[in-house]
Amino acid sequence: MIPAAFEYERAGSVEDAIELLGRDGDAKILAGGHSLVPAMKLRIARPTLLVDIGRIDDLRFVREDGDRIVVGALSRHMDVAADPSLRTSCAIVAAAAEGIGDPQVRHRGTIGGSIVHGDPASDFCSIVLALDAELVARGPDGERTIAAADFFTGPFQTALGPREVLTEIRFPKVPRGVYLKFSRRAQDWATVGVAAAEVNGAVHVGLTSMGGTPLRAAAVEQALASGASHAEAASHAAEGADPPGDVSGSSAYRAHLAQVLVARALDRL
Repeated sequence: MIPAAFEYERAGSVEDAIELLGRDGDAKILAGGHSLVPAMKLRIARPTLLVDIGRIDDLRFVREDGDRIVVGALSRHMDVAADPSLRTSCAIVAAAAEGIGDPQVRHRGTIGGSIVHGDPASDFCSIVLALDAELVARGPDGERTIAAADFFTGPFQTALGPREVLTEIRFPKVPRGVYLKFSRRAQDWATVGVAAAEVNGAVHVGLTSMGGTPLRAAAVEQALASGASHAEAASHAAEGADPPGDVSGSSAYRAHLAQVLVARALDRL
């Protein structure tokens, strides 16, 4: 399959990328390319200009900042999985990165690209939501911080403006966190995924592939706060969700699978 015709520009800095994005209303940012390029080949996405930010090394880092760990948007999955700070203080993020795709994907795919793509089946999207992470974007009007709860606005849609570039993700340090997912085959997208973590003394639960966007399992969290057992709280996993039906499983199957995975994640947590 061949994508529609497009122009290509390589950005040398974030400011350069912002300027290039302003030249074309149908421009798209290219990072690792593992989400955008397949969509272009299927002609689901038809950008007329690709702005390649893959060589902006300033966006590739992991650093501790008080009670947070800040991850650069161009950090590759393999670097996130191996980083000692994340493995110690926010292990749910490192463990999830370790389970993404295959070694080729992990060596090229980026955490920022995965999040900005806004795929409700993406592992990192439900994790940033469960952890109440903050996403930092830079655009022509300067820098702003977006709460994860406000970032995912629809299927494959985010709060980023057309000329904004995601620069970093700020994760809280969490003492305990678990990410579980079920896939039909190794390296497939998650049929259902569950992120469970203790954040500021409360248990947060995020859901993957249970609606048009990543979701917080609010009913589960409320049940836990009221003293419910893990099994009882997990029975509420599908409340407020709208699980899709496709070749990976029916809507009812996903709803049941979410209950099973939430119970397991809470027990492991």
